[in-house]
Amino acid sequence: MTSHDQSDALNRAARLHLHGLVAHWQDALEGGWALTLLDWEENERARRSLERRLKDARIGRFKPLCDFDWSFPTRCDRQSIEALMRLDFIRDAANAVFIGPNGVGKSTLARNIAHHAVLNGHTALFTSAGQLLGELAAIDSASALRRRLAHYTAPALLVIDEVGYLSYTNRHADLLFELISRRYEAKSTIVTTNRNFADWHEVFPNAACVVSMVDRLVHNAEVIAIEGQSYRLKEATERSELRTEQRRVQRP
Repeated sequence: MTSHDQSDALNRAARLHLHGLVAHWQDALEGGWALTLLDWEENERARRSLERRLKDARIGRFKPLCDFDWSFPTRCDRQSIEALMRLDFIRDAANAVFIGPNGVGKSTLARNIAHHAVLNGHTALFTSAGQLLGELAAIDSASALRRRLAHYTAPALLVIDEVGYLSYTNRHADLLFELISRRYEAKSTIVTTNRNFADWHEVFPNAACVVSMVDRLVHNAEVIAIEGQSYRLKEATERSELRTEQRRVQRP
């Protein structure tokens, strides 16, 4: 091992705070186990970090992108979605919005992107709009609200699922606006919604911040419209037809 390689290895040990190994570095080198120990420690820390980030992301179960039926939607920009999977938008602190009716795969696509981001070293958090806004609105302490907003501001990628399925008060709108503003041009946000932006006034009736909220959300964002019938209805129909056929075959 060259002196340069030894110096690099020693720096690795120092970054890992392996103070005992650093203190006995020459003995460890001569014993031939210093680099093996460094590899073990780095690999184990990487594994535990990934495990922790996956747990914190709360992505849940989802169909992997390799099983996504791209031919089923009548409209879906596959190239734009595959570009998002390259994760450059996270580096650029840009956003993405999936707009489409219920069941066309918006949440599945968002979960895949979030999962891929975590596997590539980013922090992520997946939540529904109802859960997010319900939790924030229930907090009556200013200091507790600041801490919870900081929690949702922290991840490199925040996915807010199902905006538009419920109607919210002005307080909910203000809280979402505050969160979007905190993340604006600093962190990436993905939103899935079944409503066009022109209809968000129905989601947040009488809220004065809706226009400003949408403006911050879509600035430097990839907006992807998905159209088609429901995957869930399609799969339910296929399961029903399969059961019917199985019962027909099994009849004596």
